[in-house]
Amino acid sequence: MPTPQWPVTLVEDDIRLRPLRTRDARTWREVRRRNADYLKPWEATMPEEGRESGERAPTFAGMVRRSRSEARAGRLLPWAIEYEGRFVGQMTVGGIALGSLRSAYIGYWIDEAVSGRGITTMAVAMASDFCFADLLLHRLEINIRPENLASRAVAEKVGYVVEGSRPDYLHIDGAWRDHLTYVLFRGQVLPNAVSRIRSAQPSADFLL
Repeated sequence: MPTPQWPVTLVEDDIRLRPLRTRDARTWREVRRRNADYLKPWEATMPEEGRESGERAPTFAGMVRRSRSEARAGRLLPWAIEYEGRFVGQMTVGGIALGSLRSAYIGYWIDEAVSGRGITTMAVAMASDFCFADLLLHRLEINIRPENLASRAVAEKVGYVVEGSRPDYLHIDGAWRDHLTYVLFRGQVLPNAVSRIRSAQPSADFLL
């Protein structure tokens, strides 16, 4: 079965995952500006080692160009999250490996203004289903700081379970931070993750 070629767009009701574009720059910056304090505790930062070696964070246009190239090579899925036709965040599937490993990791962020509506949960379910059904991956992981209860709840609602911990795993908010590794395997949630979310009874702890 051939690997689906980028670009790929996924739609479930009012939620849409579509390729991140250079023309998203203005909206992306505005949403990120409004959410600076909200996202800061969970944002990746440049460690001292990177600064010493001269590394710099890419511009938005540079990030999109590099992501597009990686996507065409089959190593990345760089999606914008839209809700009711409006840009509200990002969903990235990275580290895609085929062959005998067949795995990837998922990362995401969402606009605080639309949090609590189940958007992130459904977006993770959509991305997970695509990776299992279309890319035929075997394993997906989401690495989350133990303190990020909202993100942990998202992973758990989709069906991910804690596999273990990774001390000092990523440089977040100015320091190396411990993370929990949540995993989901192909065929573990039947018929698929989106169906699992749709069948869940609405409740306050679901709306994340």
